[in-house]
Amino acid sequence: MRKLLFMSDTQIQKLELLEWMASLEDKSLIGELIKWKEEHQRISIEQYNAEIEEADAQIEAGDYLTHEEAVKEIRSWREK
Repeated sequence: MRKLLFMSDTQIQKLELLEWMASLEDKSLIGELIKWKEEHQRISIEQYNAEIEEADAQIEAGDYLTHEEAVKEIRSWREK
């Protein structure tokens, strides 16, 4: 008896992406995809906790912007 292989839409989309990526020749696009992947990978709980501790230390040292200061800075970007 043959088993039929059923794939979800998501599985099909993943395979299509893999095929597309395997055919890429644009080195800059490949580099951008690698950069995106690295920026979107999950971090370990240890890394997460280290980043929280670092942020807490910055706040304790007064190294932060208030909401009003952040809004003012963002508005200044639009004026440039």
